[in-house]
Amino acid sequence: MELHILSILIFLPLIGAAIIFLFVRDDEVGAQNARYAALWTTIVTFIASLALWSNFDTTTHHFQFVEMVPWFKGQSINYHLGVDGISLFMILLTTFLMPICILCSWQSVQKRVREYMMAFLLLETFVIGVFCALDLLLFYIFFEGMLIPMFLIIGIWGGDRRIYASYKFFLYTLAGSVLFLIALLYLYFTFGTTSIPELMKQAPTLSLDIQKYLWLAMLASFAVKVPMWPVHTWLPDAHVQAPTAGSVILAGILLKMGAYGFLRFSLPMLPEASHYFADLIFWLSCIAIIYTSLVALMQEDMKKLIAYSSVAHMGFVTLGIFAFNTQAIEGAIFQMISHGLVSGALFLCVGVVYDRIHTREIARYGGLVNNMPIYAAIFMIFTMASVGLPGTSGFIGEILVLVGTFKANQWAAFAAATGLVLGAAYMLWLYRRVCFGELVKRDLLKLPDLSLREKIIFAPLVIAVIWLGVYPKPVFEAMAPSVRHLIAQVNPSALMEPVMAEPKQPMIDEIIIEPDTTSADTQAEEETE
Repeated sequence: MELHILSILIFLPLIGAAIIFLFVRDDEVGAQNARYAALWTTIVTFIASLALWSNFDTTTHHFQFVEMVPWFKGQSINYHLGVDGISLFMILLTTFLMPICILCSWQSVQKRVREYMMAFLLLETFVIGVFCALDLLLFYIFFEGMLIPMFLIIGIWGGDRRIYASYKFFLYTLAGSVLFLIALLYLYFTFGTTSIPELMKQAPTLSLDIQKYLWLAMLASFAVKVPMWPVHTWLPDAHVQAPTAGSVILAGILLKMGAYGFLRFSLPMLPEASHYFADLIFWLSCIAIIYTSLVALMQEDMKKLIAYSSVAHMGFVTLGIFAFNTQAIEGAIFQMISHGLVSGALFLCVGVVYDRIHTREIARYGGLVNNMPIYAAIFMIFTMASVGLPGTSGFIGEILVLVGTFKANQWAAFAAATGLVLGAAYMLWLYRRVCFGELVKRDLLKLPDLSLREKIIFAPLVIAVIWLGVYPKPVFEAMAPSVRHLIAQVNPSALMEPVMAEPKQPMIDEIIIEPDTTSADTQAEEETE
């Protein structure tokens, strides 16, 4: 509270963007200075987020590092910030990926470098703000504000159809958010406050009919952001046209905002409606998992294949959120973290070869393991993580979601499990076509292996994916109190599950206090022996 760490995290990137705008010239030297300024700004922001984690209290579900300053007098609208175990790791994921995005753009982006770096820093400010905001209006400003820099990143530095993709992305996400704004206004005029913690306490008292309308209004925005089937069609276009760093940040962070909205708004504020529409989410998620996996199998573009796989993996997230039990929700949050790392790394793998021969067509590759062995090994690690191989972060989240979903709906769990098989099919098919086989294409013979800069980019991602797959305990410890509190808000009976899974202590007590029927003589003989 004294250091205002959350405000520092939010405004550090904005200060970096302002420095680039005011003091960096628009020439070759200025472009290099802009790169270094953006890189050091994102690194400092990441270090500050580690301080946030190190001082985080893992024993409470209450919001921590709370900051509140009156904003509109007499309107109960405040500059209100705070984090819990759910939002903490979304902030860490954001600050972790941003320096990687700057580094991977070091050579691939050569035009308007100064503006490009400013757009990424502005995007980081808005994204961190989303995960810190505890006021409805503040949340909405950050939630919609991030559309502007992302729109520019796709529209200016994207591919040949970048204008079409950027407008489609903007219109899809903005249209759903209009209904979300109406829901927020209704909550404000009904309860007279925009405080998210207060509305978590008061909004559940609304009638079921009102909750249904508000829930559907929020769904219109969150489903597009995830994205859920059938409003997912903007994502493949955006990924294909976006620069590599844009795809990394889009898959790694921006897709998580929809799922975060469900966790922060739909479940705690509208619990009855969430239960009412749970089956709808189950089947939309299962359709997304199976349908987009089948579509991924038919792709000839590497980026499109990974984009459709993102829709399938996010289907596991929404499935787990609406299972309303500890394993599923913890698994969904962990899957959000894992998917951010793995999908971002896969897009980086595509970017490595695209920067060399400027094509994403799968058929143009083959046999890269012969002259790019380090690249092939790293690509294999992230392919296995995407498939859900034990020992990687991808396994932890998916298995917990399936276990939790099985408790809620066995048919939905079975349908989702088929997505694991299909996921292995399209990812292994991609890897075989790109890396294995004979190296016969002439333009591939001279491709160099990973440079030092590229190794530095991939190293922290490899460490994070394996570390989370082998030792996920610190993440679960931090998120557990917040998840249990969320379940208490939406499904109190589910809190008994962890207790019932433990050995029943009363049985031990019964054995201890059981009357002793042994005779006194027998006891004396035993003592003598």
